Amino acid sequence: MENSRCEKAVEKKHNGYNCAQAVACSFCEKFGVDQETMFKISEGFGFGMGMMDMCGAVTGMMMVIGKADTYKKTKEFAEKFRQKNGTYYCRDLKGVSGKGKVVPCPQCIADAVELTEMYLESVK
Repeated sequence: MENSRCEKAVEKKHNGYNCAQAVACSFCEKFGVDQETMFKISEGFGFGMGMMDMCGAVTGMMMVIGKADTYKKTKEFAEKFRQKNGTYYCRDLKGVSGKGKVVPCPQCIADAVELTEMYLESVK
């Protein structure tokens, strides 16, 4: 984890936020959305949308990117996450499916925050 936003996002995870909340709530100040509202909006997206499907950190990233851009950009950055971690499905990242390498949630959160920051820098 290279920067303070990543560290703060991982800390959120350790303090009861799910992965989607940890990522999405890390960017509230950029979009003028208060923490409580974003926390509630992103709650159902943790744990792979509650079904170990799309990684919550990736959906949190998509929430932030989606506020400023199109499906093309969310797909592009989800693909960057997949390239970094081998997949973007929670069940695979957790090792439940028996596919690929196991990537812990804090690393997924940090990767999603870094990619979101990369996206935000690219649209300045």
